[in-house]
Amino acid sequence: MAKGQIAKGHARGLTPVVVGGTGLYLRTLLDGIAPVPAIDPEVRERVRNAPVAENRAKLGTLDPHAAARIKPADSARINRALEVILSSGRTLAEWQEQREGGIAEEVELRPLILLPPRKWLYQRCDERFAHMIEQAAVSEVEALLARQLNPNLPVMRAIGVREIIAYLLGQISLDEAVTAGQQATRRYAKRQYTWFAHQPPVHWPRFKEALDMERLPEALALLQANS
Repeated sequence: MAKGQIAKGHARGLTPVVVGGTGLYLRTLLDGIAPVPAIDPEVRERVRNAPVAENRAKLGTLDPHAAARIKPADSARINRALEVILSSGRTLAEWQEQREGGIAEEVELRPLILLPPRKWLYQRCDERFAHMIEQAAVSEVEALLARQLNPNLPVMRAIGVREIIAYLLGQISLDEAVTAGQQATRRYAKRQYTWFAHQPPVHWPRFKEALDMERLPEALALLQANS
């Protein structure tokens, strides 16, 4: 989808600006994705309905390297690795040695990494979660509960959902849910911050100031087309 929108922008003479917080999505767009075939629906259902401990034990037999690498509580990655090997007969690592569909070689990339002060960033995280509560996040989670979805589904593990569910079940107060949701948001932002600080190529410019007016022209110049 991103490739299609970028192509449309180029066709109109525009400069597409790709903004992300999820670094792996950006890496996939640029470098491509492993051509893992579609997972057999029966395999997926069997894996996702099994306890995570059982899946990890089975993964340890079929793909011990993945089982050793993935944290025991990371059900999503355990399930994914197990689904792939059960459905395709090859490990996820074997598939990931192949990459296809990336656009890095087809575009002129002007990267810019924002690494603002942590205190400023965490304050923004807190404000964002509070704003979500004000904008009916509680009723959204209430609607999810009413659908009786599998708790292992990604939507049920989204930041804030578990905390709000605890509030709706009377386990904690709304203030406690907000505090817990804000903390979970900050933790996720910290992981993103660390990823962007270290994973992208070292020659990608890093801007570590929240409002550095002196370097603003330098940052904006990255978005300008070549003369």
